[in-house]
Amino acid sequence: MRTIYLASGNAHKLHELQTALEEAGLPLCVKGPAEIGGMPEVEETGSTFEANSLLKAQGLRSVGPADGWFLADDSGIEIDALEGRPGVISARYAGAECDDEANNDKVIEEMKGVPEGERSCRFRCVLALVGEATEETFSGACQGTLLFGRRGEGGFGYDPLFLPDESESTFAEISLEEKAKISHRARALAKLVAWLENRRKN
Repeated sequence: MRTIYLASGNAHKLHELQTALEEAGLPLCVKGPAEIGGMPEVEETGSTFEANSLLKAQGLRSVGPADGWFLADDSGIEIDALEGRPGVISARYAGAECDDEANNDKVIEEMKGVPEGERSCRFRCVLALVGEATEETFSGACQGTLLFGRRGEGGFGYDPLFLPDESESTFAEISLEEKAKISHRARALAKLVAWLENRRKN
């Protein structure tokens, strides 16, 4: 059975990927970086989600077995009124040592005065899969509106400010089950699974 090494120690992400593969009937095993000595330090110097996810996947591949596949993701929020910012620097938008609260505060301040009809945005996730003779990326997006203030206690990052088009609840208010159906990550993952299924058929 071929193994996909995920560039994350997040147990939820590992379980999510393994479940998606099993539901598709794909004979693949998912393991985290700890199985091959840990995730190496990777400087995210790319200007796109694609570039940074590939950097992380290649970084993990450099310490893994030659016959393995290595998967990494990069994601963030793109706000149209801010010309796509925060984008790839979503996690550190308010500075290198910032937290979610500081990032949200900066976005709220920068969007002050932008009217309701001009607050379109999206969460985007790109998954990168690399291995011997393999380098593929899969992008997923969830369109929505940036609110004027936080709503909800769940989620993380910009979730309290993001109202998806398909729901009346923010990403900080909806259930994990609902979020898993419409999220940017879920959509990127669906494209990855479809690619793997097609590869098996061919």
